[in-house]
Amino acid sequence: MTVARFWRKIPQRYNLEGTKCTTCGRHFFPPRTFCPDCRRNGKIAVHKFAGFGTIVTYTVIQTEPDHFSSPGPYVLAIIKLDEGPQMTTQIICDPKEAKIGMRVKSVFRKIATDGESGIIHYGTKFVPGE
Repeated sequence: MTVARFWRKIPQRYNLEGTKCTTCGRHFFPPRTFCPDCRRNGKIAVHKFAGFGTIVTYTVIQTEPDHFSSPGPYVLAIIKLDEGPQMTTQIICDPKEAKIGMRVKSVFRKIATDGESGIIHYGTKFVPGE
């Protein structure tokens, strides 16, 4: 990821920030600049998600990439946020505990370390709980 793109994505990565169409009420993550339903009539506003959701599906990754902070195995899931959008994220739990329909909440965690430079990237992951 380029440096400029990384800094543009910080509100999404650090604050679980997306957008909402104030005309129809639909939420978007990642953020969108227009509503596909309302088109030009839609008014888009920044929205901070509450950070709660449900696992729609998941898989267990056995071997982590070199730069990844979590040793394998770990759970990678598609989460449906309570506001509607779905996102792919890591679930911090024992892989045997993960199940479809499980409630999760967001947490701020280390994601990766960049090669020899040692730059640490943080972002949103999820843990079991209400």
